[in-house]
Amino acid sequence: MRRSRGAAAALALSLAGTVAGVGLGLAPQAAAITPPVAFTADPLSTWQPNGVVWALAEAGGQVFAGGTFSTLRPPAGGSGSERSAVNFAALDAATGAPTSCELSFTVASGSATVRALALSPDKATLYVGGYFGAVNGTPVSSLAAVDVASCTVKQGFRPAFAATVRALAVTGDTVYAGGDFLSVAGQPRGRFAAVGAADGALKPFTADADEPGRAVEVTPDGDHVVLGGDFFTVNGTNTHALAVVDATSGALTKSYAGFIETNSVVKDIATDATGFYTANEGTGGGVFDGRIALNLGDYGQRWRDTCLGATQAVLPYQSVLYSASHAHDCSSVGEFPDGQRHHLLAQPTTGTGKLGWAPDTNDGIGEGIGPRVMTVGSKGGVQYLWVGGEFTTVNGAAQQSLTRFASTGDTGAPTVPVVSAVSVKPGEVQVRWRTSLDLDDSALTYRIYRNGAATPLATVTADSLFFKRPQASWTDTTAVAGQAYTYRVTATDAAGNTSALSATASVTVPTTVEGYPNQVRADGAQQYWRYDESALPFAADTSAGGNQSGTHLGAPALRQTPGAVSGASTAIGFNGTDTQVYGDTRQTVGSTYTIETWFRTDTTRGGKLVGFGNNQARGSNQYDKHIYMTNDGRLVYGVYTGATRTITTPGAYNDNQWHHVVATQGPGGMTLYVDGAQKGTLAVTTHENFSGYWHAGGDSLGGWPDRPTSEYWSGRLDETAVYPTVLSAAQVQNHYTLATAPADSVVQVTAAEDTYANAGAPATTYGTSGSLAVRGTSFYASYLRFDLPAAPAGTVLKSAALSVKTSTQSGAGTTDTVSVVPVTGSWSEGGTTYNNRPALGGPALGTFSGVPDGSAVHTTALTTAHVAAALGTGYGLALTSTGTDALWLWSSEAQANEGTPQLTLTFGAP
Repeated sequence: MRRSRGAAAALALSLAGTVAGVGLGLAPQAAAITPPVAFTADPLSTWQPNGVVWALAEAGGQVFAGGTFSTLRPPAGGSGSERSAVNFAALDAATGAPTSCELSFTVASGSATVRALALSPDKATLYVGGYFGAVNGTPVSSLAAVDVASCTVKQGFRPAFAATVRALAVTGDTVYAGGDFLSVAGQPRGRFAAVGAADGALKPFTADADEPGRAVEVTPDGDHVVLGGDFFTVNGTNTHALAVVDATSGALTKSYAGFIETNSVVKDIATDATGFYTANEGTGGGVFDGRIALNLGDYGQRWRDTCLGATQAVLPYQSVLYSASHAHDCSSVGEFPDGQRHHLLAQPTTGTGKLGWAPDTNDGIGEGIGPRVMTVGSKGGVQYLWVGGEFTTVNGAAQQSLTRFASTGDTGAPTVPVVSAVSVKPGEVQVRWRTSLDLDDSALTYRIYRNGAATPLATVTADSLFFKRPQASWTDTTAVAGQAYTYRVTATDAAGNTSALSATASVTVPTTVEGYPNQVRADGAQQYWRYDESALPFAADTSAGGNQSGTHLGAPALRQTPGAVSGASTAIGFNGTDTQVYGDTRQTVGSTYTIETWFRTDTTRGGKLVGFGNNQARGSNQYDKHIYMTNDGRLVYGVYTGATRTITTPGAYNDNQWHHVVATQGPGGMTLYVDGAQKGTLAVTTHENFSGYWHAGGDSLGGWPDRPTSEYWSGRLDETAVYPTVLSAAQVQNHYTLATAPADSVVQVTAAEDTYANAGAPATTYGTSGSLAVRGTSFYASYLRFDLPAAPAGTVLKSAALSVKTSTQSGAGTTDTVSVVPVTGSWSEGGTTYNNRPALGGPALGTFSGVPDGSAVHTTALTTAHVAAALGTGYGLALTSTGTDALWLWSSEAQANEGTPQLTLTFGAP
């Protein structure tokens, strides 16, 4: 049996970047899904009932489903027609189609239902519990025995249960039942009873409960029975919702008074060789809705998972506990906050940390619970996890009440990574992406491609979960100053399923260090949101290794200009109603920290700029360490210590100008700075200690002084950073000064005209062909014209680079050197031929020293002085070669050109 490898590997982000040349490959994958998960998250074609499935069991490659329904129909797009199935169905474990076993569970009056299924240890007999009076016309009373081989009711097994049977457990000679009944065969039995497995005769076992029984499980040694339900007493002794009794007498051996909240019940119990597990459901406030693991030796608690969201079923399998619930808040165990419901989860049997398996259903019909029961079936060497309930969709597709997942055949590819790139100093590009979602693989492999190349430049492995998709990043240290680059990323799971390429992330490497962002990184920011992204929902972290990215909520306005910092960086705009950015990863804040951001607004409704809260997409109910603005434009920095403690500026800052605000807390207390100057201090060194997420642009403010009309920020933010240290006054002043220092600016100019000449067709023009060509013999030459801008005031041209992209045809690259030379004669795109081609000048302004095959962008630096002399004019360049190996490029008319041919011009202070 495959054993759990533990939760740590599935929960911790692991990055391992490798830079290599051509032929970079991935290490062989040992499994199709991330261990210890045993099943894919890809639902298989399965026939579906028209009602609720309450019970499942498996024997000999058949899966039995019981519930409240009247028909079975094929899955969407499947063959076959609807057929009668009265509260019971038998299906092939491998195909999901009905077998020949057909049984109808009916009652003379009222609505019949099947609520429990259990098999004898040899799987020869299926015991069925519920509320019914006959099976295929044979009289029974809410509990029946079915011969599995013949699919017939056993006539000699007819115990009389006076009300609904909701739970069953079977040993070699005994059937244990729990439910609503108060008598069996005319004898008093309060909600739990035992009958003979062969004849149904009532046994002395007495474990009377005061409220319904919902779960029964026999310990592996057969000596005890674990009971679960709504009850508060068993045999007169206080023990709420859970009890352990003697398997023969029913005498209480372990009670649990006060162990489970009084407004919570036990809906299911399952055992493995190490312990037993409970599924719990609560109603009202202060409930316990999660799962408990208890040891077999002393029946004491091993762990308790306090996620909220009515757990209906638990199933331990190969050291993983699978659960059916509608979990919506797992913040109490350090996982996802209150919000979206998640109906199927997995965690190691050793703890509460969730694993990377999360297919999903909806709440469905009936009570709106979703999935209610699970079992594992096997056929042909493949295991199938079957799930039943009242859902009507699985992974967003229509499917009612039954679905299944196999141990093989993972076909679901990860989602496409969302990528951005940044460079703040020469020779280095940070490529960042939000890790992808794969519902059965938490460990994914990412390939990074540069300039459209077919071979990845690097490989990174990173872990992600459906509720924790942190940033992964890789630094390209081979990037050349002054040159432009594009990056794309794919995600691959262990089965080899690969996402599509991400959208292109473009960046130009500066020729000098960008003062402000470089200093923020150097001063130790562990989260740095620059807001330069052009697409939702990923807010990248530019810190040096923090990988604390954010998620856009409500579609804030991206790439707002001008930004707060000189240069090409942009800001983000919030509408003051429902837009914000929240952190992707739950964290805690230590006793020392600094919050920094730039802001610009003219609002008179106030709002929160930056703060820490315990929720993400919903308003937090714990929140402090925040900076907010009052209606009249004053800034407030506050923490919560059991009472609100704040510093408020005397002046207003809602003048629609950029301002810099920094808030620090540490051993010296709290300090607030605005525009580099200290505005107040407070001798408070503590704050509320909880785990949560940083928010920019909004979150809760209830109970805080001078609470503004709006908790959401209306205005712009830029350069939001969080540090695990206290920035000094000198550091704060330095940041403020650096923000206004002159910075390099980058201008990218695409070709206004381009064409080529061909000696083999001396009178032909190629201005609209979509291609460019270069060769010495026989002759091809390409001609490019760029309309160059003038240098911005107070700057000079610091570098220039030309980028071209090879075409996709075979042999598009060249082994020869291609030179970039000035064009001295006149020409036009529509009129140039080999016969009238323009004259060329010299010397070469740049060279491509061989270009490999494969469609990719290639860049060469050009002589800066020559380009600078042509600023503000039309500038002609030619690509020439003396060799015999042709180079084929995309022209500006081609759809796949990625903006090439292109000049990248960097301007800066003289």
